[in-house]
Amino acid sequence: MRGTLFIVAAPSGAGKSSIVNACLKRFPDIALSISFTSRAPRPNERHAEHYHFISEAEFRRMIDAGDFFEWANVHGDLKGTARQSVEPQLAAGRDVLVEIDWQGAQQVRKHVPDAVGIFILPPSRQALEDRMRKRGQDSEETIARRLANAREEMSHYGEFDYVIVNEVFDTAVGEMCAIVTASRLRRAQQTARHEGLIRTLLA
Repeated sequence: MRGTLFIVAAPSGAGKSSIVNACLKRFPDIALSISFTSRAPRPNERHAEHYHFISEAEFRRMIDAGDFFEWANVHGDLKGTARQSVEPQLAAGRDVLVEIDWQGAQQVRKHVPDAVGIFILPPSRQALEDRMRKRGQDSEETIARRLANAREEMSHYGEFDYVIVNEVFDTAVGEMCAIVTASRLRRAQQTARHEGLIRTLLA
């Protein structure tokens, strides 16, 4: 049985990574794909844990080699998902979760049309700005650029299957976990997972 690919996207500051990490603690069998990026790490970020931090030249070499499942220019930085992080896992029957932007999600849909898309929205534009400032990781210039791009990013929410409004963190985590559970209970997945049982019950 092929695994399910979960695509999670959100504007910067919406709390995507925090929600994803909390949900993955409840579903440790889901593989989290660690993206590659050409930007420098923030003070609390570690290589191969938050991102694979590489130079722009190395990133472009990987593009030319066809190593990326998807990639995009996000806020002036190159970000992408390696094929090796996704395709072998899905083929082996393991569910995979990728955190990407809407551009990457459009590319992924072409490869995996049955991927489950989840978009996370903030409860307000002010909350989005407050969260960016609270984490203290970006310059004023970077925050201004991210806020200016947020409206365009959020306008693509309609391209996703599910939408979560991250107003209360624990509620948002519960909603994402509910989506994972519901996706795993779809008829096709359950039929493949319990083929022997169903055959016995219907004999």
